[in-house]
Amino acid sequence: MRDDAGVKGVITSINGSVIKVEGFHNQAVGDMVEVSLDLHLTGEIIKIIDNVSIIQCYEETAGLNLNAIVTNHCYPLSMELGPGMLNSIFDGIQRPLTSIADMTGDFIDRGMSVDALNRKTMWDFNPTINEGSQVKAGDIIGYVHEFSLEHKIMVPPNISGVIQEIKPGKFTLTDVIYKIKDSRGELREFSLLTKWPIRSPRPVKKRKIPQRPLLTGTRVFDLLFPVARGGVVAVPGGFGTGKTVVQHSLAKFADADVIVYIGCGERGNEMADLLNTFPFLEDPVNNRPLMERTIMIANTSNMPVSAREASIFSGITMAEYWRDMGNHVLLLADSTSRWAEALRELSGRLEELPIEGGYPAYLATRLSNFYERAGLVEVLGSPSRMGSITIVGAVSPPGGDFSEPVTTNTKRFVKAFWALDARLAYARHYPSVNWVNSYSLYDNLATFWESNIATGWQESRKVVSIILSKAEELNNIAKLIGPENLPPDQQLVLFMASLIKDGFLIQNGFNENDRFSSPEKTMKLISVILEFYDRSLKKIRKGVPFFRIREMHCLQSLRRARLDIGPKDLYKFEEIFQEITHDFEGLKAQYEELL
Repeated sequence: MRDDAGVKGVITSINGSVIKVEGFHNQAVGDMVEVSLDLHLTGEIIKIIDNVSIIQCYEETAGLNLNAIVTNHCYPLSMELGPGMLNSIFDGIQRPLTSIADMTGDFIDRGMSVDALNRKTMWDFNPTINEGSQVKAGDIIGYVHEFSLEHKIMVPPNISGVIQEIKPGKFTLTDVIYKIKDSRGELREFSLLTKWPIRSPRPVKKRKIPQRPLLTGTRVFDLLFPVARGGVVAVPGGFGTGKTVVQHSLAKFADADVIVYIGCGERGNEMADLLNTFPFLEDPVNNRPLMERTIMIANTSNMPVSAREASIFSGITMAEYWRDMGNHVLLLADSTSRWAEALRELSGRLEELPIEGGYPAYLATRLSNFYERAGLVEVLGSPSRMGSITIVGAVSPPGGDFSEPVTTNTKRFVKAFWALDARLAYARHYPSVNWVNSYSLYDNLATFWESNIATGWQESRKVVSIILSKAEELNNIAKLIGPENLPPDQQLVLFMASLIKDGFLIQNGFNENDRFSSPEKTMKLISVILEFYDRSLKKIRKGVPFFRIREMHCLQSLRRARLDIGPKDLYKFEEIFQEITHDFEGLKAQYEELL
């Protein structure tokens, strides 16, 4: 906070959520302000022109009058970081919606000011260093237990010195728990609570190239279009294609330590569904409630659009805080198109020159400011530790048009693209990932799969991609001349593509065995399917009619395997291997002169 905190200004113009204020001195872009002494609205300075401050208001401005007093707090919009963040739901500027609901009911009164984190809760602090220890930025000095996670207490960035006092015990967020004498000899006091401005990335020691996949439990992603821990994914799709379903599935099953879910301008009923279902779901890793590792930010479509950008950067700031403890964080943004629409509306009110689609010229810059904060990093401080943030951003192109500005600009900053297809969704093929338009550039993950899960991941991925792409080419020909008039090997390709779609790519969220596919099950399932393909191709090339392949009994087991075999029944894949072998031995007896 600067020395001129509390300076006053007056409103000279009101244009929706954008207001102009004169009278400030030494103001800065990003300063938080309180608009009107009566309404107490929260705002932020976004531009300064000739000493006139342009402010975006994060609340409804109806009833606001000219010449109303605006107070400049002279510090940027910041997040409160500390114990109590998990199992919470905030709005875009980190107001706790549960606490507000208890105070005002189902609707948020304007001007509500509530502490983001509960100041009355007592936390059991356990120090891990002693008085007299030399510490620097990022050092872990103790921890508190927050559900099943250790919430590590770290020395704030840009702070170093000698611990003068540190004590264990039960404390509130604002109680002093340790004191540091810095290099200037000044004694500084610290509590469990820290703050960080949302538009400034937290510093790190070194960025690393991600080498390990984020395992999602969804076969089409884990095999064909993988994402690395610390990677960035775009999930574009039109209305009803299942973007939210994909993100819900990732929140439930991805192997991340902490989930940050941002509902950025989506419909309120989607967040309501999240709140109704997540408290009753279990984390498949530790069998604890899923909400205990989840932070939710709700900025639904009926809230002020100006808070959408704040919700995006609030979420990434919270994610960076948990990353700095050495955790692997998954951030889900649903959807960035709503944020871009808010930028477009704000830009229009500022009378800025637009680009295609009416979006502001700085759209790409804002997107990059968000996505570049993902990554695998070596964090500051000791003990040495690695942390990561993986971002999955949903995009809602109007009419499913992937050539519109938000989608095309997003593709510049992501390395995996999960394109959702309306035709597949309407055919009840979930997840409705179009295997032609989707891609992943994370090609360095094979070592992890081969060393830790199963051999053959890279080869299986290659063969499946070839089959699906060839089938896409042959489909148009088959529609003209009929599939039965194609050569037998091409008929097999079409047949195998259908088998892969129905027996591997589709997952049924209502089936206990199929809603989550462990990496071991994924590899065994694709192995038996490709084993069938390999043997069939050899037989067809030796003259066996294709219809004999299509009538094999083992095909029923192949189609049912994803539904019938659970995580504890993987030995049953060996029975399918034996069934395939038995069927082909019978085929060999029938066509002995050919084989």
